[in-house]
Amino acid sequence: MQTIVCTQPQHMELRVVPEPHCAPGEVMLKIRRVGICGTDIHAFGGNQPYFSYPRVLGHELSGDIVGVGEGVDEALLGHRAYVIPYLHCGECRACRQGQTNCCQYMQVIGVHRDGGMAEYLSVPVAHLVTSSILDAEQLALVECLSIGAHAVRRSAIEADELAVVVGAGPIGIGIVQIAQSRGARVLVVDTNRDRLAFCRDILDVDGVLHALDDDVETAIEHHSDGARADVVFDATGNPSAMNRGFDFAGHGARYVLVSVVKADITFHDPDFHKKELSLLGSRNATKEDFETVARLMEEDRLQSTAMITHRGRHADLPSLMPQWCDPATGVIKAMVTFDDATAQGERLA
Repeated sequence: MQTIVCTQPQHMELRVVPEPHCAPGEVMLKIRRVGICGTDIHAFGGNQPYFSYPRVLGHELSGDIVGVGEGVDEALLGHRAYVIPYLHCGECRACRQGQTNCCQYMQVIGVHRDGGMAEYLSVPVAHLVTSSILDAEQLALVECLSIGAHAVRRSAIEADELAVVVGAGPIGIGIVQIAQSRGARVLVVDTNRDRLAFCRDILDVDGVLHALDDDVETAIEHHSDGARADVVFDATGNPSAMNRGFDFAGHGARYVLVSVVKADITFHDPDFHKKELSLLGSRNATKEDFETVARLMEEDRLQSTAMITHRGRHADLPSLMPQWCDPATGVIKAMVTFDDATAQGERLA
């Protein structure tokens, strides 16, 4: 089968390797779509924590079940499915407490082990969810949006609270929509005007703010009667932005760091204590978050595929990936197809 290997930073190559086999308890997935996310971009650029080369990337996955291992119901054959790529141990303290998203011995498909940029992938049946309603592209976006769903659940945001989402990439877009589904008011902060326009025009947020050109703090106060945000979410992957986010939060607020960076995050302790802020990390997602996203998609309450701006064939990925990683290309979400139905590097209208 064909697979795409990131052999070192800034380099991918197409290789032909043997097809995997199904071990007991596993299913064989014929990959249909792979979403490109920030993790893939950072890995390609050499900036991803917890990463080693060579590696087959890809954890936003959908496909068709074409094989089952011993002990797996053959009735699954032929069904469309998405993958929950976080392989947890089930035995550590986090797992025993139901926090499988931050398992002490986590192995993430496409990060710690080879992922789905291949024609076929074997995965444990417990990490695969079928759907008769969602199409291949929607299924490939469930994981991405589930990151936002987990962050919102961590925040415990309530109806009519003010959320400030910093970073309008795919993760931020997921946070926005899940927060809106809970009735929250949402402001979005970014430096990319196209992404801000998407949030304003497609997601109908309460306001968009340019991080450099607008007086963000004053605008937040305007939307909160001077109290600032109830919840701040950072989805930038930028240490300076993460540090600045503390200033957006009001007294008694929650600050959720969804991004992960190779850097130290700092804050002014007197302000932190004066406000009695709650600082929360948000890592990956649980099955509950995946189910939340799939349900909202099935109810047509999420603008999921609207954020796909670029598509390309898997065989073209070694040449497309450098383009998609360039901010000037205007990518919000890129989608890799394994059915050769899409022209090379197509940008959508």
